[in-house]
Amino acid sequence: MPTTTELEQALRAAALRVTRPRLAVLAVLREHAHATTDEVLGAVRERLPEVSHQAVYDVLRALTATGLVRRIEPQGSVARYEVRVGDNHHHLVCRSCGVIADVDCAVGAAPCLAPSEDLGFVVDEAEVIYWGLCRACSAAPTVLPTLDSPAERGTR
Repeated sequence: MPTTTELEQALRAAALRVTRPRLAVLAVLREHAHATTDEVLGAVRERLPEVSHQAVYDVLRALTATGLVRRIEPQGSVARYEVRVGDNHHHLVCRSCGVIADVDCAVGAAPCLAPSEDLGFVVDEAEVIYWGLCRACSAAPTVLPTLDSPAERGTR
């Protein structure tokens, strides 16, 4: 776990002022990968009860803009934030419970995938999201819906 001094150094290296909300958000994100804004806000308020919702939004925006934090937004999900940046990793998302896990790219260096035609773009990143069921959800028994209400079951 990084120390406060390491978090302060990271902020200064990104040309950001060191503030208590920024330190708290970075610390929370280091402890909770793929956290939503509400999860970050709740955890930061445990450390700094006076911090406003807007302050957390502003910190997340600043940290994302400087590259200290990565924002991901899988289809159908709210934005999530992570501090694992600067490497070539992708995400596994459970279709049932929504849990997200990091997975290293099997191909190699970024962008790891190339478009069939670049149309003049200089491609430097490819975002891959794998979808499926996590271990817990795939092991859970399937419950089929019924049209009968619980009180009517067994009365026929």
